[in-house]
Amino acid sequence: MTDPAGARESNTWDRSFRLWDSYFAIVWVATLVFVLGTGHPGWHIRVAAGALLLLLIPWYLAVGRPILTAESPDEYRALGYIAGAIVLFLPPGILVGETRLMTFALVPQCFIGLRLRRALTAVTVINIAPVVGWALLWWPSDQDVFFNTVFAVVTLVFSAVLGSWVIRIIEQSQERAELIAELDASRHEISRLSAAHGALAERERFSREIHDTLAQGFTSLLMLVQAVDAELDHDVPQARRHLALMAETARQNLAEARALVAGGAPADLDGASLPDALRRLAARHDATVDVTGPVRALPAGPEVVVLRSCQEALANARKHAGSSAAVAVTLAYADDSLAVSVRDEGCGFDPVAPVDGYGLAGLRARAAEVGGTAQVRSTPGTGTTVTVCLPVPGSDS
Repeated sequence: MTDPAGARESNTWDRSFRLWDSYFAIVWVATLVFVLGTGHPGWHIRVAAGALLLLLIPWYLAVGRPILTAESPDEYRALGYIAGAIVLFLPPGILVGETRLMTFALVPQCFIGLRLRRALTAVTVINIAPVVGWALLWWPSDQDVFFNTVFAVVTLVFSAVLGSWVIRIIEQSQERAELIAELDASRHEISRLSAAHGALAERERFSREIHDTLAQGFTSLLMLVQAVDAELDHDVPQARRHLALMAETARQNLAEARALVAGGAPADLDGASLPDALRRLAARHDATVDVTGPVRALPAGPEVVVLRSCQEALANARKHAGSSAAVAVTLAYADDSLAVSVRDEGCGFDPVAPVDGYGLAGLRARAAEVGGTAQVRSTPGTGTTVTVCLPVPGSDS
């Protein structure tokens, strides 16, 4: 596929070189008019000089232009072309002084195709050699030699100064073009890395959502299946109660799955306040809920973090503390913060010891995303308390 930027630059260069084509044609026509219109030397010599000038046209079109219009001209090929152009230019330049007007077309080509040192050498030959040859051939008056020499020297100096300046500008432009290309490549790489980082962050977020909803729900279902299996023979009412809880958990999992796919709010928060959502969640885990502080509507972000953190903490409590351990949830509203604590009276653990699994790390990451903190306090034999504290807008804002 064609790069639009590269195609645009190529078209710009083609259009700009057509201006050079027009300039060269104008200089060539003016030189031919001067050569044929002068009174000295004789007409047959002027016609011969004009015929030699004609040879510059196919030489430029067939050899020179393809070299000069290249994005990076081959200097050795350009040197061969300039040498050929000088060979074609010198005879008419020596025969007829007016031919030296053609230097205004040849000098720019030297600076376009050659590096500075070789370009200055070629420009010196183009400006000085015709004058020297013309003076030796025709032996004109001292005044004519003086004026032609001054003209050649001034032209040479002007060409050298202007050409050197143009070459420096071209080199700076090439350096800037390379820098822009590097920056563009860096921008694409940053964009790619940013997209990859965004995809990774979204994958991590989605993993947390699945872990805190569907995975926990399936774990609860598995535990309830085991409980029902153990109760069928001797405690049918309790088994029926657990079957009803299984159905409720399955419906909740289905609602959570639909919410995840739709990208909406968690099922427990859909159309309900945060305290009501926590009460429904706690009821499924046989936990109590205590709400302190003035309850108020808050942005969805902190409420989702609190709900998911509570889901994770309750699931861990039932998994590690056992179904018989008492679990209490405390939701505390303050002026500029919202905190939820889940306390179980289970066997506890050493929080410094390495812990496998995604739960606690995901809980801390979820809290950090909204500028909050998550703490786990536990010692063996004294139970566990998980506390998540989040900054929220003040009640008077």
